[in-house]
Amino acid sequence: MEAELESIIKVWISAIISLSYCFYLSSKLPTGISRLISLVPVFILFLYLPLSISSAHLAGPTAFFLSWLANFKLLLFAFDQPPLSPPPPTLFRFISLASLPIKPKRATPSPSKSKPLHLPKSILFTIKVLVLALLYHSYNYKQFLHKNVVLLLYCVHTYIELELTLALAAVPARAIFGFELEPQFNEPYLASSLQDFWGHRWNLMVTSILRPTVYYPIRRILARVLGPVWVSLPAIVTVFVVSGLMHELIYYYLTRVAPTWEVTWFFILHGVALAVEVAVKKVVPGKLRLHPAVSGALTLGFVAVTAFWLFFPQLLRNGVDERVIGDYSKLVDFLKGWLPS
Repeated sequence: MEAELESIIKVWISAIISLSYCFYLSSKLPTGISRLISLVPVFILFLYLPLSISSAHLAGPTAFFLSWLANFKLLLFAFDQPPLSPPPPTLFRFISLASLPIKPKRATPSPSKSKPLHLPKSILFTIKVLVLALLYHSYNYKQFLHKNVVLLLYCVHTYIELELTLALAAVPARAIFGFELEPQFNEPYLASSLQDFWGHRWNLMVTSILRPTVYYPIRRILARVLGPVWVSLPAIVTVFVVSGLMHELIYYYLTRVAPTWEVTWFFILHGVALAVEVAVKKVVPGKLRLHPAVSGALTLGFVAVTAFWLFFPQLLRNGVDERVIGDYSKLVDFLKGWLPS
């Protein structure tokens, strides 16, 4: 555990130095190709840094924060696009916005159509922490559980751990900057459709970064060919292809084996299904659509079944689940060692 902590400290020192270079030097260059070229060494470094971390609990978030979020935000920065352009007034704010899953909350509410769960955030957070602890404890008995039950537990585990990790990563920025941040998740189990699930509820930081880097450019490129009505469909599929490839990269950091492309096909399948859903909504009147309770159940069922089929197998084959459980046990033992006896 001590060696892993030393590695993660070195990684983030390197990341801070690199982002300082972006803030003080790259920001002074003209936007466009000149600034983009100046950022290429940072892109490469951020792809390399997660390889020095072996713990799945540390490698996964680091890869997501640096190899995906930071690189995509810096790509936007090269062409004078938010959230890093215009450059924030301080280095600390620049580094936080670039490398952490944070986004200042807009004045207008999120366009989600489903009603939120009316429980205080602190209570929901506590409940999810307790559920996660129970999940870790239940893995001691997984040899007695049906494999599909175990996969369902992994689905719940993935959601809760992602939400808690991203929420905790945003705490320092919220405390220091003093502004409200957009939530990373919006109770995805209440989704009424795939469009609602992926667009308004699941990992909203990814949604907000893929729209300006992939979705809008593809729409602009294809608008003259396909017209404004149907151009969104190939743009949606392209977004999911890019998301699948980035997940393959993160899976490589976790498994260190050649990609099998299963997770890419998971996202392609969802991209095509979402494009079909959007196309159907364009031609079917609202009063003829399924009730949200029915469409919501079908949505969650589709997500779960396809995750069992394509999302989790590569992780399970390479023992990432066992490593995650082992890392949790090591962390508990490490913390116990610091507590007074």
